[in-house]
Amino acid sequence: MDGEGRDGGRAVADVRPTDGAPDGGTTAVAKHPFLVSLGERVRVLRSRRGMTRKALSQATEVSERHLANLEYGVGNASILILLQVAQALRCSLAELLGDVTTSSPEWLLIRELLEQRDEADLRRARVAIGEMLGTGGDHGKGSSPRSSRVALVGLRGAGKSTLGQVLADELGFPFVELSREIEKFAGCSVGEIQALYGQGAYRRYERRALEEAIQIYPEAVIATPGGIVSDPATFNLLLAHCLTVWLKATPEDHMKRVVAQGDTRPMAASREAMEDLKSILADRAAFYSKAECSVDTSAFEQDGAARELARVVRDALGLEVE
Repeated sequence: MDGEGRDGGRAVADVRPTDGAPDGGTTAVAKHPFLVSLGERVRVLRSRRGMTRKALSQATEVSERHLANLEYGVGNASILILLQVAQALRCSLAELLGDVTTSSPEWLLIRELLEQRDEADLRRARVAIGEMLGTGGDHGKGSSPRSSRVALVGLRGAGKSTLGQVLADELGFPFVELSREIEKFAGCSVGEIQALYGQGAYRRYERRALEEAIQIYPEAVIATPGGIVSDPATFNLLLAHCLTVWLKATPEDHMKRVVAQGDTRPMAASREAMEDLKSILADRAAFYSKAECSVDTSAFEQDGAARELARVVRDALGLEVE
């Protein structure tokens, strides 16, 4: 669908016929693989529901010709039309678009079991699945960690590098700054990785650097990049193999510390830098909160924050508090 009309207050498909279309159209446009797969999913779901194309047309108020084009992979449907089709087929839009968790009956049954569960139930399920598959779960609050690796998570400016080095010195552990390890793998700076190769490549280097740190260091303090929670596979790995500590701070302190480090880019890049920072922090907070421990670095001066972090970590690792 390239556009939408209106019919009785609802969106109406405007699927342009192409070569191979069931209505004999002649526009020479090659079928896109995604549209072919999308059309096949629509056809399969319609058949699974026992609906004829005519019945689906009546339920969606989209013409049979347009639905046929869609099913044959020659109709580029708008998102509103796909939403109407999904509602008529009693499935999620994600299922229609090919989300992996809808790709088999087992996936669908697992999703059904987990739907509407609270966070505590979902965490237990994640940990159990990780242990069953041999990839580990997280340690969970109040349980014994499997190693003495400590991973500090949080947004840039939380104090991970500064406090992490102090903590490592006190514990006698190696200090690993994951951003520096990523740069060693790539042979260039983090900014250059993202500019030259894109975010996907950066995430692959990040995963590789974390895997190597876990393999090399049975004991370590690891300062992680702020966006490590953006990749679920990497974050799962971190939760499974490290005691994780969220270093929290107010948005104002995050910004002040970054600028104090000599990086004025956040302020120069956007007049709405503070609002952007608050939005990022809000979006990531649910993931950061999966850490076993947290320390509010805005509640202390630097020396006080270092002492509190050491106390929290020693307690979590079962070490004697000095």
